[in-house]
Amino acid sequence: DWSRERFTLDEGLSRAVTEAFIRLYEKNLIYRGNYIINWCPRCRTALSDEESAHVETRGKLYFIRYPLAKGRRKDALVVATTRPETLLGDVAVAVNPRDERYLRLHGKTCRLPILDRTLAVIADDAVDPEFGTGAVKVTPAHDPNDFEMGQRHGLEPVNVMDEDGRMNEQAGPYRGLDRQECRERLVQDLTRLRLIEKIEDHVHAVGHCYRCDTVVEPRLSLQWFVRMKPLARPAIEAVQERRIQFLPERWTKVYLDWMENIRDWCISRQIWWGHRIPVFTCDGCAHVWAARGQPTACPACGGAAFRQDPDVLDTWF
Repeated sequence: DWSRERFTLDEGLSRAVTEAFIRLYEKNLIYRGNYIINWCPRCRTALSDEESAHVETRGKLYFIRYPLAKGRRKDALVVATTRPETLLGDVAVAVNPRDERYLRLHGKTCRLPILDRTLAVIADDAVDPEFGTGAVKVTPAHDPNDFEMGQRHGLEPVNVMDEDGRMNEQAGPYRGLDRQECRERLVQDLTRLRLIEKIEDHVHAVGHCYRCDTVVEPRLSLQWFVRMKPLARPAIEAVQERRIQFLPERWTKVYLDWMENIRDWCISRQIWWGHRIPVFTCDGCAHVWAARGQPTACPACGGAAFRQDPDVLDTWF
């Protein structure tokens, strides 16, 4: 029915997008926060989970020695990682609390190679004792599982990478290097210091940007999100109560698994094309508010100096 044809940025649809945003914002279902998101270093924008296509990739698993802070010089915890360049952002080493190999190390400390930072050895159920050595590096600013672990243990994230995938000032001697260059240089340095236990071939799923096929970087970033749990709840109940039925029946479980494990949706994008996020910040009193149309004054102090959020909305929003 071509009489109903619409373009994404038509005036009517633009008003509808703003209206939807504001209604969710006023219900506290939209918020801004620092969380791990999928980041494309080439497009320099956040991506949703669906926009990060996972591809089976042949890589390496690096076994790295983290010297214990106390004890003999040769004593060390060996951790396995596929991304050694993120080692520079480590804030702890984690083991499973029931892994008998590491019971004696709970609460102890070790030293971060190269930067010589003190790292606590923590116990967390999320650690898989079967992966690698059963001891994992904790890098909250560069891994979604580590971010959640860091929140549980009150660990402060250390972001070592800029938006273009280059190492920043937190990376010490590797500042300015591209992430791949940093990996190569770091592995060379660790080998020279005899801190590489071994390197194995490893096949794993790696996220790629759906636009340009660049390897996606999990990265701590200030973004806008939709709280999905409250929105998913009535959709789950509709299926559980059989008001909606799937055929074939097997898709019911797939749907419920997805909805029950759904994560908050990152809806802000750092690209030129799209609907601007209708949120404004007052330069005078720092009040933040969402508005339909272009405001003329800050609703809190009446000031005329304010600015709109520079990000645009994910097209699917």
